[in-house]
Amino acid sequence: MKSVKTYIFSIITAVSVVSCSRVDNLQDDPNRPKTVDAQNLLPGIEISAFSNIRADAALASRQLAYINGVSRDQYYDFQRGSFGVYDQIKQVGKMVEEANKRGSKEYVALARFFKSYYFISLSETFGDIPYTEAVKTDNFYPKYDDQKSIYKDVLKELALANTELSDFNKEILGDLIYKGQPLKWRKLINSYRLRILMDLSKRTDDPDLNVKQAFADIVNNPAQNPIMENGEDSGALSFFNFVNNRYPYFNSNELKTAYYMEQSFVDKLKVSKDPRLFKMAERKTSTVGTSPTDPFSFYDGLYGSGDLGENSTKASNGLASRINPRYFDDPVNEPTLLMGYAELQFILAEAAVRGWITGNANTYYLKGINASMNFYKVNPDDANMYVGQSGINLQPGKEIEQIMDQKHTALFFNTGWRIFYDQRRTGFPKFNTDGKGILNNGKIPKRWMYPASEINTNNTNLTNAINKQYPGGDNINETMWLIK
Repeated sequence: MKSVKTYIFSIITAVSVVSCSRVDNLQDDPNRPKTVDAQNLLPGIEISAFSNIRADAALASRQLAYINGVSRDQYYDFQRGSFGVYDQIKQVGKMVEEANKRGSKEYVALARFFKSYYFISLSETFGDIPYTEAVKTDNFYPKYDDQKSIYKDVLKELALANTELSDFNKEILGDLIYKGQPLKWRKLINSYRLRILMDLSKRTDDPDLNVKQAFADIVNNPAQNPIMENGEDSGALSFFNFVNNRYPYFNSNELKTAYYMEQSFVDKLKVSKDPRLFKMAERKTSTVGTSPTDPFSFYDGLYGSGDLGENSTKASNGLASRINPRYFDDPVNEPTLLMGYAELQFILAEAAVRGWITGNANTYYLKGINASMNFYKVNPDDANMYVGQSGINLQPGKEIEQIMDQKHTALFFNTGWRIFYDQRRTGFPKFNTDGKGILNNGKIPKRWMYPASEINTNNTNLTNAINKQYPGGDNINETMWLIK
Protein backbone atom coordinates (compact mmCIF):
# COMPACT_ATOMS: atom_id res chain seq x y z
CA MET A 1 0.00 0.00 0.00
CA LYS A 2 1.22 3.43 -0.81
CA SER A 3 1.96 5.28 2.41
CA VAL A 4 2.74 8.92 3.03
CA LYS A 5 5.12 10.28 5.67
CA THR A 6 3.87 13.39 7.39
CA TYR A 7 5.74 16.00 9.35
CA ILE A 8 3.25 18.25 11.04
CA PHE A 9 4.11 21.24 13.14
CA SER A 10 1.19 21.97 15.45
CA ILE A 11 0.41 24.09 18.41
CA ILE A 12 -1.67 22.56 21.14
CA THR A 13 -3.00 24.79 23.86
CA ALA A 14 -4.29 23.06 26.93
CA VAL A 15 -5.98 24.72 29.85
CA SER A 16 -6.82 22.73 32.93
CA VAL A 17 -9.21 24.15 35.43
CA VAL A 18 -9.11 23.10 39.06
CA SER A 19 -12.50 22.83 40.71
CA CYS A 20 -13.53 25.81 42.82
CA SER A 21 -11.04 28.07 41.01
CA ARG A 22 -12.26 31.47 39.95
CA VAL A 23 -12.11 32.18 36.22
CA ASP A 24 -10.69 35.62 36.77
CA ASN A 25 -7.78 34.07 38.65
CA LEU A 26 -6.70 32.16 35.57
CA GLN A 27 -4.17 33.91 33.36
CA ASP A 28 -2.68 33.11 29.95
CA ASP A 29 0.84 31.76 30.03
CA PRO A 30 2.94 34.59 28.52
CA ASN A 31 5.55 32.04 27.39
CA ARG A 32 3.11 29.94 25.37
CA PRO A 33 2.81 31.09 21.72
CA LYS A 34 -0.65 31.68 20.30
CA THR A 35 0.39 31.75 16.63
CA VAL A 36 3.26 30.52 14.49
CA ASP A 37 4.83 32.64 11.75
CA ALA A 38 4.74 31.31 8.20
CA GLN A 39 8.52 31.07 8.23
CA ASN A 40 8.28 28.59 11.12
CA LEU A 41 5.74 26.44 9.29
CA LEU A 42 7.66 26.36 6.01
CA PRO A 43 10.44 23.94 7.09
CA GLY A 44 8.00 21.21 8.10
CA ILE A 45 6.11 21.56 4.85
CA GLU A 46 9.35 21.37 2.87
CA ILE A 47 10.54 18.28 4.72
CA SER A 48 7.28 16.48 4.02
CA ALA A 49 7.13 17.43 0.33
CA PHE A 50 10.76 16.65 -0.43
CA SER A 51 10.93 13.31 1.43
CA ASN A 52 10.86 11.07 -1.62
CA ILE A 53 13.23 8.20 -0.87
CA ARG A 54 10.85 5.26 -0.99
CA ALA A 55 11.72 1.58 -0.85
CA ASP A 56 8.17 0.62 -1.88
CA ALA A 57 8.48 2.67 -5.06
CA ALA A 58 11.89 1.13 -5.81
CA LEU A 59 10.36 -2.35 -5.51
CA ALA A 60 7.46 -1.55 -7.82
CA SER A 61 9.84 0.15 -10.27
CA ARG A 62 12.08 -2.92 -10.62
CA GLN A 63 15.11 -1.31 -8.98
CA LEU A 64 15.14 -3.37 -5.78
CA ALA A 65 13.81 -6.76 -4.67
CA TYR A 66 12.70 -7.84 -1.18
CA ILE A 67 13.11 -11.24 0.48
CA ASN A 68 11.54 -10.91 3.96
CA GLY A 69 8.11 -11.96 2.73
CA VAL A 70 5.85 -11.22 -0.21
CA SER A 71 5.86 -7.51 -1.00
CA ARG A 72 2.59 -6.24 -2.45
CA ASP A 73 4.52 -3.44 -4.15
CA GLN A 74 7.04 -5.75 -5.80
CA TYR A 75 4.49 -8.32 -6.93
CA TYR A 76 1.90 -5.71 -8.01
CA ASP A 77 -0.85 -6.61 -5.59
CA PHE A 78 -1.66 -2.97 -4.84
CA GLN A 79 -4.35 -2.27 -2.26
CA ARG A 80 -5.98 0.86 -0.89
CA GLY A 81 -4.07 4.10 -0.83
CA SER A 82 -4.17 6.89 1.72
CA PHE A 83 -5.63 10.39 1.82
CA GLY A 84 -3.06 11.37 4.45
CA VAL A 85 -1.67 14.02 2.11
CA TYR A 86 -4.69 16.16 2.90
CA ASP A 87 -3.15 16.71 6.33
CA GLN A 88 -0.22 18.35 4.60
CA ILE A 89 -2.55 20.47 2.47
CA LYS A 90 -4.17 21.69 5.68
CA GLN A 91 -0.75 22.63 7.00
CA VAL A 92 -0.04 24.62 3.84
CA GLY A 93 -3.36 26.37 4.37
CA LYS A 94 -2.25 27.28 7.88
CA MET A 95 0.91 28.81 6.43
CA VAL A 96 -1.20 30.92 4.07
CA GLU A 97 -3.39 32.04 6.96
CA GLU A 98 -0.39 33.20 8.98
CA ALA A 99 1.27 34.79 5.94
CA ASN A 100 -1.84 36.82 5.14
CA LYS A 101 -1.89 38.22 8.66
CA ARG A 102 1.51 39.78 8.05
CA GLY A 103 1.31 40.47 4.33
CA SER A 104 4.03 37.89 3.61
CA LYS A 105 3.15 37.25 -0.02
CA GLU A 106 6.17 35.07 -0.69
CA TYR A 107 4.71 32.28 1.46
CA VAL A 108 1.38 32.53 -0.33
CA ALA A 109 3.23 31.99 -3.63
CA LEU A 110 5.10 28.99 -2.25
CA ALA A 111 1.83 27.64 -0.90
CA ARG A 112 0.43 27.58 -4.43
CA PHE A 113 3.30 25.31 -5.42
CA PHE A 114 3.02 22.98 -2.42
CA LYS A 115 -0.75 22.65 -2.73
CA SER A 116 -0.38 21.91 -6.43
CA TYR A 117 2.28 19.31 -5.72
CA TYR A 118 0.18 17.58 -3.07
CA PHE A 119 -3.04 17.59 -5.09
CA ILE A 120 -1.23 16.17 -8.10
CA SER A 121 0.33 13.44 -5.95
CA LEU A 122 -3.19 12.44 -4.86
CA SER A 123 -4.70 12.62 -8.33
CA GLU A 124 -1.94 10.57 -9.99
CA THR A 125 -2.51 7.94 -7.29
CA PHE A 126 -6.29 7.60 -7.55
CA GLY A 127 -7.74 9.66 -10.41
CA ASP A 128 -10.53 12.07 -9.48
CA ILE A 129 -10.21 13.47 -5.94
CA PRO A 130 -11.75 16.16 -3.75
CA TYR A 131 -10.17 19.45 -4.85
CA THR A 132 -12.33 22.57 -4.84
CA GLU A 133 -14.18 21.49 -1.69
CA ALA A 134 -11.24 19.75 -0.03
CA VAL A 135 -10.04 20.54 3.53
CA LYS A 136 -12.82 23.04 4.17
CA THR A 137 -13.82 23.02 7.82
CA ASP A 138 -17.52 23.45 7.05
CA ASN A 139 -17.75 20.61 4.52
CA PHE A 140 -17.32 17.06 5.72
CA TYR A 141 -18.54 15.54 2.45
CA PRO A 142 -16.47 17.14 -0.34
CA LYS A 143 -17.34 16.37 -3.93
CA TYR A 144 -14.78 14.78 -6.25
CA ASP A 145 -13.39 16.96 -9.03
CA ASP A 146 -12.51 15.43 -12.38
CA GLN A 147 -8.83 14.95 -13.12
CA LYS A 148 -8.80 17.28 -16.11
CA SER A 149 -10.10 20.26 -14.14
CA ILE A 150 -7.57 19.59 -11.38
CA TYR A 151 -4.61 19.54 -13.77
CA LYS A 152 -5.90 22.61 -15.59
CA ASP A 153 -6.25 24.60 -12.37
CA VAL A 154 -2.92 23.41 -10.99
CA LEU A 155 -1.15 24.70 -14.08
CA LYS A 156 -2.76 28.11 -13.51
CA GLU A 157 -1.71 28.09 -9.86
CA LEU A 158 1.89 27.22 -10.72
CA ALA A 159 2.07 29.98 -13.33
CA LEU A 160 0.73 32.43 -10.77
CA ALA A 161 3.24 31.27 -8.17
CA ASN A 162 6.06 31.95 -10.63
CA THR A 163 4.71 35.42 -11.40
CA GLU A 164 4.23 36.33 -7.75
CA LEU A 165 7.76 35.27 -6.82
CA SER A 166 9.19 37.29 -9.71
CA ASP A 167 8.13 40.42 -7.82
CA PHE A 168 9.86 39.32 -4.62
CA ASN A 169 13.60 39.94 -4.30
CA LYS A 170 14.17 39.46 -0.57
CA GLU A 171 15.32 36.34 1.22
CA ILE A 172 12.53 33.90 2.07
CA LEU A 173 13.03 33.22 5.77
CA GLY A 174 12.78 29.64 7.03
CA ASP A 175 13.63 28.10 3.65
CA LEU A 176 15.67 24.89 4.00
CA ILE A 177 15.83 24.06 0.29
CA TYR A 178 17.20 27.13 -1.48
CA LYS A 179 18.30 29.23 1.49
CA GLY A 180 15.65 31.81 0.73
CA GLN A 181 16.42 32.47 -2.97
CA PRO A 182 13.18 33.27 -4.87
CA LEU A 183 14.79 32.72 -8.28
CA LYS A 184 15.73 29.15 -7.35
CA TRP A 185 12.13 28.48 -6.36
CA ARG A 186 10.88 29.87 -9.64
CA LYS A 187 13.22 27.51 -11.51
CA LEU A 188 11.83 24.54 -9.58
CA ILE A 189 8.22 25.65 -10.04
CA ASN A 190 8.60 26.13 -13.80
CA SER A 191 10.50 22.86 -14.19
CA TYR A 192 7.69 21.15 -12.28
CA ARG A 193 5.19 22.76 -14.67
CA LEU A 194 7.04 21.03 -17.51
CA ARG A 195 6.77 17.72 -15.67
CA ILE A 196 3.01 18.17 -15.28
CA LEU A 197 2.62 19.08 -18.96
CA MET A 198 4.61 16.01 -19.97
CA ASP A 199 2.36 13.91 -17.76
CA LEU A 200 -0.43 15.14 -20.06
CA SER A 201 1.29 13.78 -23.18
CA LYS A 202 -1.72 11.58 -23.96
CA ARG A 203 -3.97 14.66 -23.86
CA THR A 204 -2.29 16.85 -26.47
CA ASP A 205 -5.46 16.88 -28.59
CA ASP A 206 -7.43 18.70 -25.87
CA PRO A 207 -7.76 22.40 -26.87
CA ASP A 208 -8.66 23.38 -23.29
CA LEU A 209 -5.21 22.29 -22.14
CA ASN A 210 -3.12 23.23 -25.20
CA VAL A 211 -0.31 21.10 -23.81
CA LYS A 212 2.27 21.47 -26.57
CA GLN A 213 2.01 25.24 -26.78
CA ALA A 214 2.02 25.67 -23.02
CA PHE A 215 5.21 23.59 -22.81
CA ALA A 216 6.91 25.56 -25.58
CA ASP A 217 5.87 28.89 -24.05
CA ILE A 218 7.73 28.05 -20.85
CA VAL A 219 10.88 26.79 -22.57
CA ASN A 220 11.03 29.64 -25.09
CA ASN A 221 10.73 32.42 -22.52
CA PRO A 222 13.42 31.84 -19.87
CA ALA A 223 13.28 35.45 -18.68
CA GLN A 224 9.68 35.06 -17.61
CA ASN A 225 9.82 31.33 -16.92
CA PRO A 226 13.30 30.37 -15.67
CA ILE A 227 13.95 26.64 -15.34
CA MET A 228 16.78 24.66 -13.74
CA GLU A 229 20.14 25.34 -15.35
CA ASN A 230 22.38 22.89 -13.47
CA GLY A 231 22.45 20.40 -10.64
CA GLU A 232 22.64 23.17 -8.04
CA ASP A 233 19.12 24.19 -9.04
CA SER A 234 17.68 20.74 -8.23
CA GLY A 235 14.83 20.55 -5.75
CA ALA A 236 16.86 18.66 -3.17
CA LEU A 237 16.70 18.24 0.60
CA SER A 238 20.10 17.37 2.08
CA PHE A 239 20.66 15.32 5.22
CA PHE A 240 22.96 15.97 8.18
CA ASN A 241 24.46 13.78 10.87
CA PHE A 242 22.14 15.04 13.59
CA VAL A 243 19.17 13.41 15.28
CA ASN A 244 16.06 13.62 13.07
CA ASN A 245 18.15 14.97 10.18
CA ARG A 246 19.83 11.79 8.98
CA TYR A 247 19.26 9.79 5.81
CA PRO A 248 15.92 7.97 6.31
CA TYR A 249 17.35 4.45 5.92
CA PHE A 250 20.45 5.08 8.04
CA ASN A 251 20.95 2.11 10.39
CA SER A 252 18.02 0.27 8.78
CA ASN A 253 18.67 -3.39 9.45
CA GLU A 254 15.92 -4.39 7.03
CA LEU A 255 17.48 -2.44 4.18
CA LYS A 256 20.76 -4.11 5.06
CA THR A 257 19.43 -7.66 5.14
CA ALA A 258 16.24 -7.85 3.09
CA TYR A 259 16.72 -5.56 0.09
CA TYR A 260 18.73 -6.63 -2.95
CA MET A 261 19.26 -5.17 -6.38
CA GLU A 262 16.70 -6.19 -8.99
CA GLN A 263 18.12 -8.47 -11.66
CA SER A 264 16.79 -6.80 -14.82
CA PHE A 265 17.97 -3.43 -13.52
CA VAL A 266 21.47 -4.77 -12.83
CA ASP A 267 21.57 -6.54 -16.19
CA LYS A 268 20.75 -3.29 -17.98
CA LEU A 269 23.63 -1.50 -16.28
CA LYS A 270 26.03 -4.39 -16.88
CA VAL A 271 25.26 -4.62 -20.59
CA SER A 272 25.88 -0.91 -21.09
CA LYS A 273 28.93 -0.85 -18.74
CA ASP A 274 27.28 1.84 -16.65
CA PRO A 275 29.60 2.99 -13.82
CA ARG A 276 26.63 4.12 -11.74
CA LEU A 277 26.14 0.45 -10.85
CA PHE A 278 29.14 0.64 -8.53
CA LYS A 279 27.54 3.57 -6.68
CA MET A 280 24.20 1.80 -6.29
CA ALA A 281 25.12 -1.80 -5.53
CA GLU A 282 27.48 -3.92 -3.47
CA ARG A 283 29.46 -6.79 -4.94
CA LYS A 284 27.86 -10.20 -4.48
CA THR A 285 29.72 -12.36 -1.99
CA SER A 286 30.01 -15.39 -4.27
CA THR A 287 32.69 -15.47 -6.97
CA VAL A 288 30.67 -17.82 -9.17
CA GLY A 289 30.57 -16.45 -12.71
CA THR A 290 32.99 -13.61 -12.00
CA SER A 291 36.11 -12.56 -13.87
CA PRO A 292 38.97 -10.42 -12.49
CA THR A 293 39.09 -8.58 -15.81
CA ASP A 294 35.41 -7.63 -15.73
CA PRO A 295 34.36 -5.57 -12.68
CA PHE A 296 30.71 -5.76 -13.76
CA SER A 297 30.71 -9.55 -13.41
CA PHE A 298 30.73 -9.20 -9.62
CA TYR A 299 27.17 -7.86 -9.60
CA ASP A 300 23.82 -9.58 -9.95
CA GLY A 301 20.27 -9.24 -8.64
CA LEU A 302 16.99 -10.96 -7.84
CA TYR A 303 14.20 -11.14 -10.40
CA GLY A 304 11.47 -8.74 -9.36
CA SER A 305 8.55 -10.97 -10.36
CA GLY A 306 10.41 -14.15 -9.46
CA ASP A 307 9.46 -16.73 -6.86
CA LEU A 308 10.21 -15.52 -3.32
CA GLY A 309 11.75 -18.84 -2.29
CA GLU A 310 14.06 -18.95 -5.29
CA ASN A 311 15.07 -15.34 -4.75
CA SER A 312 15.79 -16.00 -1.07
CA THR A 313 17.93 -19.02 -1.93
CA LYS A 314 19.89 -17.05 -4.51
CA ALA A 315 20.48 -14.29 -1.98
CA SER A 316 21.58 -16.67 0.78
CA ASN A 317 24.04 -18.28 -1.63
CA GLY A 318 25.71 -14.93 -2.20
CA LEU A 319 24.65 -14.75 -5.84
CA ALA A 320 22.89 -11.38 -5.61
CA SER A 321 24.10 -7.88 -4.79
CA ARG A 322 22.74 -5.95 -1.86
CA ILE A 323 22.05 -2.28 -2.23
CA ASN A 324 25.27 -0.30 -1.69
CA PRO A 325 26.05 -0.09 2.08
CA ARG A 326 26.15 3.71 1.91
CA TYR A 327 22.36 3.64 1.86
CA PHE A 328 22.23 2.20 5.38
CA ASP A 329 25.68 3.13 6.77
CA ASP A 330 26.01 6.79 5.77
CA PRO A 331 23.89 9.18 7.88
CA VAL A 332 24.18 11.87 5.19
CA ASN A 333 24.41 9.92 1.93
CA GLU A 334 22.63 11.61 -1.00
CA PRO A 335 19.82 14.19 -0.83
CA THR A 336 16.20 13.37 -1.47
CA LEU A 337 14.78 14.93 -4.62
CA LEU A 338 11.39 16.42 -5.27
CA MET A 339 12.63 17.02 -8.80
CA GLY A 340 16.21 17.02 -10.05
CA TYR A 341 18.04 18.66 -12.94
CA ALA A 342 18.63 15.30 -14.62
CA GLU A 343 14.90 14.61 -14.73
CA LEU A 344 14.27 18.00 -16.32
CA GLN A 345 16.76 17.27 -19.11
CA PHE A 346 15.06 13.96 -19.88
CA ILE A 347 11.70 15.76 -19.99
CA LEU A 348 13.14 18.27 -22.47
CA ALA A 349 14.61 15.42 -24.51
CA GLU A 350 11.21 13.73 -24.68
CA ALA A 351 9.55 17.01 -25.64
CA ALA A 352 12.05 17.47 -28.46
CA VAL A 353 11.41 13.92 -29.71
CA ARG A 354 7.67 14.60 -29.67
CA GLY A 355 8.15 17.85 -31.58
CA TRP A 356 6.94 20.13 -28.80
CA ILE A 357 10.16 22.19 -28.81
CA THR A 358 12.90 22.75 -31.39
CA GLY A 359 15.92 21.82 -29.26
CA ASN A 360 18.12 18.81 -30.02
CA ALA A 361 16.76 15.76 -28.23
CA ASN A 362 20.11 13.98 -28.02
CA THR A 363 21.77 17.04 -26.48
CA TYR A 364 19.16 17.23 -23.72
CA TYR A 365 19.37 13.47 -23.25
CA LEU A 366 23.15 13.48 -22.82
CA LYS A 367 22.90 16.41 -20.40
CA GLY A 368 20.52 14.30 -18.35
CA ILE A 369 22.96 11.39 -18.26
CA ASN A 370 25.86 13.63 -17.29
CA ALA A 371 23.76 15.31 -14.59
CA SER A 372 22.96 11.89 -13.17
CA MET A 373 26.64 10.92 -13.23
CA ASN A 374 27.44 14.10 -11.30
CA PHE A 375 24.71 13.36 -8.78
CA TYR A 376 26.24 9.93 -8.08
CA LYS A 377 29.76 11.41 -8.03
CA VAL A 378 30.98 9.14 -10.82
CA ASN A 379 34.56 9.76 -11.94
CA PRO A 380 34.40 12.13 -14.97
CA ASP A 381 36.64 9.86 -17.05
CA ASP A 382 34.32 6.90 -16.42
CA ALA A 383 31.29 9.04 -17.22
CA ASN A 384 32.86 10.24 -20.48
CA MET A 385 33.77 6.70 -21.47
CA TYR A 386 30.18 5.63 -20.89
CA VAL A 387 28.51 8.39 -22.91
CA GLY A 388 31.14 7.94 -25.62
CA GLN A 389 29.80 4.49 -26.49
CA SER A 390 28.00 4.43 -29.84
CA GLY A 391 24.95 2.69 -28.44
CA ILE A 392 24.27 5.35 -25.81
CA ASN A 393 23.20 8.11 -28.20
CA LEU A 394 19.52 8.19 -29.14
CA GLN A 395 18.67 5.76 -31.91
CA PRO A 396 15.90 6.48 -34.45
CA GLY A 397 12.65 4.83 -33.42
CA LYS A 398 13.88 4.04 -29.92
CA GLU A 399 14.20 7.53 -28.49
CA ILE A 400 11.39 7.39 -25.91
CA GLU A 401 12.48 3.96 -24.69
CA GLN A 402 16.08 5.11 -24.27
CA ILE A 403 15.07 8.30 -22.47
CA MET A 404 12.89 6.35 -20.04
CA ASP A 405 15.59 3.75 -19.47
CA GLN A 406 18.04 6.50 -18.55
CA LYS A 407 15.50 8.22 -16.33
CA HIS A 408 14.91 4.85 -14.64
CA THR A 409 18.61 4.71 -13.77
CA ALA A 410 18.87 8.37 -12.77
CA LEU A 411 15.95 8.12 -10.33
CA PHE A 412 17.22 4.99 -8.56
CA PHE A 413 15.73 4.80 -5.04
CA ASN A 414 14.83 8.49 -5.19
CA THR A 415 12.12 10.92 -6.35
CA GLY A 416 9.36 8.66 -5.08
CA TRP A 417 7.02 7.06 -7.61
CA ARG A 418 8.05 9.29 -10.53
CA ILE A 419 9.58 6.59 -12.74
CA PHE A 420 6.66 4.24 -12.06
CA TYR A 421 4.25 6.91 -13.28
CA ASP A 422 6.40 7.56 -16.35
CA GLN A 423 6.38 3.84 -17.12
CA ARG A 424 2.60 3.82 -16.73
CA ARG A 425 2.37 6.66 -19.24
CA THR A 426 4.90 5.47 -21.84
CA GLY A 427 5.25 1.72 -21.35
CA PHE A 428 8.98 2.16 -20.74
CA PRO A 429 11.12 0.86 -19.19
CA LYS A 430 9.75 -2.65 -19.43
CA PHE A 431 8.93 -4.05 -15.96
CA ASN A 432 9.08 -7.84 -15.81
CA THR A 433 5.86 -9.63 -14.89
CA ASP A 434 6.66 -13.11 -16.18
CA GLY A 435 8.13 -14.58 -12.97
CA LYS A 436 6.42 -17.27 -10.88
CA GLY A 437 5.89 -14.93 -7.95
CA ILE A 438 3.84 -12.28 -9.76
CA LEU A 439 0.34 -11.40 -8.53
CA ASN A 440 -2.51 -9.35 -10.09
CA ASN A 441 -2.69 -11.82 -13.00
CA GLY A 442 0.63 -10.55 -14.29
CA LYS A 443 -0.62 -7.00 -14.80
CA ILE A 444 1.15 -3.81 -13.75
CA PRO A 445 -1.39 -1.80 -11.72
CA LYS A 446 -2.42 1.60 -12.98
CA ARG A 447 -3.64 3.09 -9.69
CA TRP A 448 -4.51 2.48 -6.06
CA MET A 449 -8.02 1.91 -4.74
CA TYR A 450 -9.58 4.75 -2.77
CA PRO A 451 -9.09 4.75 1.02
CA ALA A 452 -11.50 2.79 3.21
CA SER A 453 -12.10 5.97 5.19
CA GLU A 454 -13.92 7.46 2.19
CA ILE A 455 -16.27 4.49 2.07
CA ASN A 456 -17.24 5.16 5.66
CA THR A 457 -17.41 8.97 5.64
CA ASN A 458 -18.00 10.20 2.07
CA ASN A 459 -19.50 7.21 0.33
CA THR A 460 -22.02 8.98 -1.92
CA ASN A 461 -19.45 11.27 -3.50
CA LEU A 462 -16.94 8.41 -3.71
CA THR A 463 -19.44 6.13 -5.45
CA ASN A 464 -20.32 8.84 -7.95
CA ALA A 465 -16.63 9.40 -8.70
CA ILE A 466 -15.95 5.69 -9.21
CA ASN A 467 -18.99 5.20 -11.46
CA LYS A 468 -17.99 8.22 -13.54
CA GLN A 469 -14.41 7.07 -14.09
CA TYR A 470 -14.11 3.32 -13.90
CA PRO A 471 -16.51 0.88 -15.59
CA GLY A 472 -14.87 -1.98 -13.70
CA GLY A 473 -15.25 -0.31 -10.33
CA ASP A 474 -12.60 0.77 -7.85
CA ASN A 475 -9.97 -1.55 -9.28
CA ILE A 476 -6.18 -1.18 -9.44
CA ASN A 477 -6.19 -2.06 -13.15
CA GLU A 478 -8.66 0.62 -14.21
CA THR A 479 -7.31 3.44 -16.39
CA MET A 480 -7.61 7.03 -15.19
CA TRP A 481 -8.27 9.94 -17.55
CA LEU A 482 -4.63 11.05 -17.40
CA ILE A 483 -3.29 8.00 -19.22
CA LYS A 484 -6.18 7.05 -21.51
